[in-house]
Amino acid sequence: MAMTREEKGQLIDELTAVLEESNIIYLTDIAGLDSAKTTELRRQCFRNNISIRVVKNTLLKKAMERVEAKEFDELFDSLKGNTAIMISDKGNAPAKVIEDFRKKSEKPILKAAWVDQAIYVGDENLKTLASLKSKEELIGEIIGLLQSPLKTVVSQLQSSGQKIAGIVKTLSEKEE
Repeated sequence: MAMTREEKGQLIDELTAVLEESNIIYLTDIAGLDSAKTTELRRQCFRNNISIRVVKNTLLKKAMERVEAKEFDELFDSLKGNTAIMISDKGNAPAKVIEDFRKKSEKPILKAAWVDQAIYVGDENLKTLASLKSKEELIGEIIGLLQSPLKTVVSQLQSSGQKIAGIVKTLSEKEE
């Protein structure tokens, strides 16, 4: 059944909004997955807070062209054949789901990904994407690194604090 012009317009608007709000966008090929596998993939995505939907390439491209704040041009060549779009809050989540799913199936195949302004084109980027650390993980690591020398400095100040207080007291008594 063909879509009406109005339906296409609504879908483009919807996709544009999704693309504007999302910083993690994966384009995958899930063609050939039977209904049972497709259902299982959708369940895995749902469990990992990833939305997945099959989209028409022409409509997705129109939506991408409408998003002014982001440059999606490098993704256009990936808009061939079957395209399912995966949207996530975590940069590595869709890649991990794809990797896990591929233990039992040939698909999904990663066509391209847009992760916080960085563009990855081609299935060979799957491992790289799966090993990406989330913002939260990176912040945690940085805080850990910053805290360790800080803890040392604080404990040294506390132990030498008594000495400093003694010196300050001695000096102030001398001035009087």
